[in-house]
Amino acid sequence: MEIYQLKVFLEVARCLSFTEAADMLNLTQPAVSAKIKCLESELETPLFRRLGRRIELTQVGEYLLEEGPSLVDLEGRLVAEIEEIKQGKFSTLKIGCMPDALSNWLPSVLYEYRRVYPDVQTKCFQFDAIETLYRAIKTGEVDLGVSDLSFSAFDEILGLAIGSVHYSLVVSSSHQLAQRPWLSLKELTEQAWALPPEGVPGRIVLQKRMQELGLNLTDFAHVEIVDAASLMRTYLLQGHYLGFVSDFEFQMECEAGLLCRIPLEEFALGTPLFLLMAKRLGRALGLTGQVSERGSLGIEPVRQFVEMVQSQPGLTAGSTWRGQPSPGLAAQLSSAVGQEEINGAIAAKIPHFQAPSFLLRSGATHSTETICLTIGTQNRTIQTVTAGLIIQRLGLLEHFLPREGRYSGVQYRIQWADYSSGAPIVAGLEAQQIDIGVLGDYPLLLSAAADSTTPAAGTRLISFVASNSDGTGNDIIVPQHSTLDCIDDLAGRVIAVPFGSAAHGMVMRSLHHRHILNAVTLTSIDSASPQRSRRQSPAVDGYAYFAPFHEIARHRGQFRRLRHNNLDGLPTFHGVVIRSVLAEQYPEIAVSYLRALLAAQYWYATQPMATTLVSRWVNMDAGIVTKTLRSSTSDQADVVYLPETQLRTDWLEAHIHQLGQIAGQERLGQINLDRWMQPEFLERAIAAL
Repeated sequence: MEIYQLKVFLEVARCLSFTEAADMLNLTQPAVSAKIKCLESELETPLFRRLGRRIELTQVGEYLLEEGPSLVDLEGRLVAEIEEIKQGKFSTLKIGCMPDALSNWLPSVLYEYRRVYPDVQTKCFQFDAIETLYRAIKTGEVDLGVSDLSFSAFDEILGLAIGSVHYSLVVSSSHQLAQRPWLSLKELTEQAWALPPEGVPGRIVLQKRMQELGLNLTDFAHVEIVDAASLMRTYLLQGHYLGFVSDFEFQMECEAGLLCRIPLEEFALGTPLFLLMAKRLGRALGLTGQVSERGSLGIEPVRQFVEMVQSQPGLTAGSTWRGQPSPGLAAQLSSAVGQEEINGAIAAKIPHFQAPSFLLRSGATHSTETICLTIGTQNRTIQTVTAGLIIQRLGLLEHFLPREGRYSGVQYRIQWADYSSGAPIVAGLEAQQIDIGVLGDYPLLLSAAADSTTPAAGTRLISFVASNSDGTGNDIIVPQHSTLDCIDDLAGRVIAVPFGSAAHGMVMRSLHHRHILNAVTLTSIDSASPQRSRRQSPAVDGYAYFAPFHEIARHRGQFRRLRHNNLDGLPTFHGVVIRSVLAEQYPEIAVSYLRALLAAQYWYATQPMATTLVSRWVNMDAGIVTKTLRSSTSDQADVVYLPETQLRTDWLEAHIHQLGQIAGQERLGQINLDRWMQPEFLERAIAAL
């Protein structure tokens, strides 16, 4: 098929007349008819149906009319580029994006590009709707596009992640909410909102997230749709409306103190920023992983721009780069993920929200299945908050749960069940009333032991959550006036413990190691709390607690630790188990939960407000939170627990070995670690970052 034949066809198709087309092309009618017949012969299909003197397009003809102009445009661009190359010039680089990126992201990037490549002509195109940007990339109207929406559903578009975009609430600095450091959408339903129209990325991001959380714009009392940034600014400054914007928008107003941004719980993570191009261009540049043919003429400016953005990440977000962590942040992320071998390249895979497709799907998808998930947590056990409380508050699980393929149309019902210790969670797992449990070391093993007696109630260990290598996560405390000095003084005494907890396991191991387990009476802490006076519980000489509760008791000045030398010498840790039946039936859900866990740990490790927010959520002193679980504001030398996800077989074996020697705990020695531990779920979650 020749381009000139295609041009003749397009003219006939537009006119639906051979005579008119011949006049427009300065050809005779027989010459036009001959070109069409030749084209139909090459394609081996008719393009027109003749109806007397009239003609109409066939189905193939209609397709060629729709897609043919792009080939004609491509020919024109190639000819122009070849002519420029012949004259010693470079081709023009054409970039398209939405107004926010064009105003705040692209200028500094293009300035640096032009500084390095002054001979390249650059053209910027602004698009007010994301669909028109898509069509411009597809047809070649622009070489590159910039967006924080996903184009992965379209085979003809290639997207390269080059940074992050964060969305937040924006209000006038005089607004009553301006001093709030953190808010949730659920707190703002009675406020007046000013939002962009459909098709704008911010609106798509907001509605997609609301769909995940079971919210709708109709839940807001008053919403105004505004079409321009200047009008949005007026609503915010004069009307005291709330806005939902990216960090590319209203930068000058925020720097001038007119507007201020407030983080939202539901948007705690950023979304990727993509550099978009037609996949055929990506193949020419060798970016698709396929062996490409020789690159097209005139693509050198595109190659230079892509290489510059990828090699100099500081260009992608102004003065603050969010696509690559600093060395200190990489180290924090390494600790959060729990893999010492993580290097800077792997640590750079920062958890993001998944970018929504620019074609927002309706939330009214017909449901074919409902999956109910009950998650047992210990929210006031601070070392576990990244596996429960933070995921719950930030709505992370709802975001990462699978919704494609076999999960298309699935409805999820998530129930969070909070407990003061691990024993009731173990019982709930065994009764198949809890699906995922967050537990300390000893209750983790108790949940594994059930597999040997009741396979249907068995669990699979899929991740650690936090760890303390010297075992000080559990402790024994006594009243300040007690005559007891060290753990060996406990013979003949009564110790209150939360049965089935990590502290219970520590007490049994420590007393057994000193050969005094049978000489010490263990009683339930439910009937003997350290918050009660000695008069109320005279038979109790001390208490075994897991962090942070022993620290809280000591902080109040009424209790002190027993002198000891690392108690039983074992590290302590917390982890996540999932019912084995659920893991086998829905493995993608296990991976999704761990993706939410990794995101929660990253947020806690890098968000300066994290410990303050957690302390408010659990009504606990912020200093206790900071000391219990390492965060960006913790004193590293004084912290009790480190975030940890990597499973440690040696630690588990050591616990099993010591506990298995204690009378009544023999069944723990029968745990099959190879069967119980399933690290592949965590590996898949990390790979999906």
